[in-house]
Amino acid sequence: MEMNAGGMLANRAYLSPEMEAFSGTGYRFTFKEANERANRFGALLKQHGITAGDRIAILCKNNEHAVTALFGAAKNGVIALMLNWRLQIPELAYILNDSGASFLLFDAEFASVAEALRMQTAVKTYLSVEPGNGADDFEGALADASPDEPVYAGSGDDPAVLMYTSGTTGRPKGVILTHDNLFWASIGLTHTIDWSRGYRFLSVAPLFHIGGLAPVFGNIHSACTTHFMPTFNPMNIWDVIVHEKINFMMTVPAMLQFMLLAPDIARKDLSMLRHIVCGGAAVPRHLIAAYDRLGIKVEQVYGITEYSGAVTFWLPEMGMDKSDSSGKSVFHGSIRIMRPDGDGESMTGEVGEICCFGPQVFKGYWNNPEATAAALGKGYYRSGDMGRIDADGFLYVVDRLKDMIISGGENIYPAELERVILDAPGVAEAAVVGKPDAKWGEIPVAFIVRKKDSAVMEEEIITHCRKNLAAYKCVKEVRFVPEIPQNSLGKVMKNKLRSHVA
Repeated sequence: MEMNAGGMLANRAYLSPEMEAFSGTGYRFTFKEANERANRFGALLKQHGITAGDRIAILCKNNEHAVTALFGAAKNGVIALMLNWRLQIPELAYILNDSGASFLLFDAEFASVAEALRMQTAVKTYLSVEPGNGADDFEGALADASPDEPVYAGSGDDPAVLMYTSGTTGRPKGVILTHDNLFWASIGLTHTIDWSRGYRFLSVAPLFHIGGLAPVFGNIHSACTTHFMPTFNPMNIWDVIVHEKINFMMTVPAMLQFMLLAPDIARKDLSMLRHIVCGGAAVPRHLIAAYDRLGIKVEQVYGITEYSGAVTFWLPEMGMDKSDSSGKSVFHGSIRIMRPDGDGESMTGEVGEICCFGPQVFKGYWNNPEATAAALGKGYYRSGDMGRIDADGFLYVVDRLKDMIISGGENIYPAELERVILDAPGVAEAAVVGKPDAKWGEIPVAFIVRKKDSAVMEEEIITHCRKNLAAYKCVKEVRFVPEIPQNSLGKVMKNKLRSHVA
């Protein structure tokens, strides 16, 4: 039987109708109620003539209505486009036009954005989560629609979700995730780390990021509650964790760092919080240790949108001596290190391109056959990330292939340098890029943001590198900056840094 992503919610409603599915500020819905709301949204789409294969766009922060729309659309075979609300209007207009979306659901705070998009896109129908924004009202529209379970349209290898990559260079690409992709990704999550029935998950990583979206499917799969927090606030997040009895959550390293700045953490009852999953970048060991002192396990995830979410996990029980790795592949997934110039597999411990295998591999890029052909090999995904696998099967992500620095004929991977620099006293953020050099071809240059009240100097950074790295790898210049440019997903925009050293 082929799986429909919306059918996952219906199955959970059948098995666990009275369990809490979604909660947030001012609302709590059981799985039965959540499923009926998704059915109503699907019926609403039919009223607007939106059918299987059409695209709808969702411009919403983390909230129940965003996933109601997603699951309702999936039952009808309609593709849900999760928009990054941090983007500027021209960027959003490009994505809407490229995807051909004809329907936009938006939060009230984005009413002015929606109004501007009317003039730049072919979107026909606008639905506001709150009334009074020049669009139909979400709750009123749901109330007038049928809650009955529909006959599903779309399943298996049919597209279900469209997520546009961040576009650190060039235009973003639309990643097509199928119903099967989302199903198998949820299996990978829930069967690799502790994801027990009845757990309560704090959804604060944005839903437009695969790290924020994939756990929602895992929660439905395992009968867990998703508590939505629309905006990350490091000062009150601990109160939400305590009040909602949160068991686990998804973060990025910067969030972990900011959360430690909140006062009186040690006085709070955090006994329910079992673990925090952290991805997007390597987690410094000192940060893992800081949370361990609070009795909270930090688990590292290496994830990729084109792999529908998690690729590997490192768990503390795998050993702190492996904490600088990305762990091992998720259940029903596999990874291999391939030679960048062909399909041959690299030797154990040899650096090559990380390639992902399994049912989580995406279908392709929307309207972009050239990029699809370049990324998809013979049944696997070529990530563009460089890495190696040690004799124990642990993956070490070295760097992006395009970010590699070649200095004096030696390959230097900026991510390795960044990890070392982040462990130096007084360093808050670090990014390394290559600078053209007449003698060596390129030399590594570090851009560093100091911690508050830190006066760390260039020579201290270079000395720290020399103590921890081979001489040829060490940074040759250090530039202190007030901030490091990042895109809307928090990824460092190294092309901008390179423009300062060219």
